[in-house]
Amino acid sequence: MGEYDGKPADAVQVRVWDRPLRLFHWALVICLAGSWITGDQGMMEWHERFGLTALALVVFRLIWGFVGGEFARFSSFVRGPGAVIGYLRETLAGRHPEYPGHNPLGALAVLALLLLVGTQAVLGLFANDDILYEGPLYHLVGSSLSGTLTGLHHQIFDILLIAVIVHVVAVIVYMLFLGDDLILPMITGLKRMPTKDAPSGVRRTPWWVALAILVVCAAGAYGITLLA
Repeated sequence: MGEYDGKPADAVQVRVWDRPLRLFHWALVICLAGSWITGDQGMMEWHERFGLTALALVVFRLIWGFVGGEFARFSSFVRGPGAVIGYLRETLAGRHPEYPGHNPLGALAVLALLLLVGTQAVLGLFANDDILYEGPLYHLVGSSLSGTLTGLHHQIFDILLIAVIVHVVAVIVYMLFLGDDLILPMITGLKRMPTKDAPSGVRRTPWWVALAILVVCAAGAYGITLLA
């Protein structure tokens, strides 16, 4: 990938993020904020709903990472340590490489956030608040193990909060110091790239495939409550 020189004549708009991926991203933001607020306020029924929705979204994203649009697929952006080190070296040297989708460092952030949110949501299924609330799968583990998993649930939240803050700070740094706006493309799906680096064609997956996957994931996540 090359370096963008900022000249409009040398750049084109490329649709990199498909609609299902963008909706997933902002829905997950809402779920994380909602989980934080409702958990802090003791609104445990809503906290559970946000958690189950987040779980459904994470599973959807994992599946979409194999069948979704070109730049949503893990194969398009997950790289080895060498690629990450090379990307950092080039960026720190002032030669910020352009990627249509996630850059190698951003790929690590995506994987880390999916792992943390997924783990947090699963732990919440077994958690309790020592007062009135018990997770939908609490009865499968009992009081003692539930207490341990609840403690991990709180600890993972702290790690997740740090990861989210780092992610937001990174987005701001990219915008202010590298001239790379990561927010607008996640709203419009369009990214401005040097013509020489723009892909000639982008593979798409029909929206109804995403809808079908999401319905199955949501049914599975909320079906867990029937086991309570």
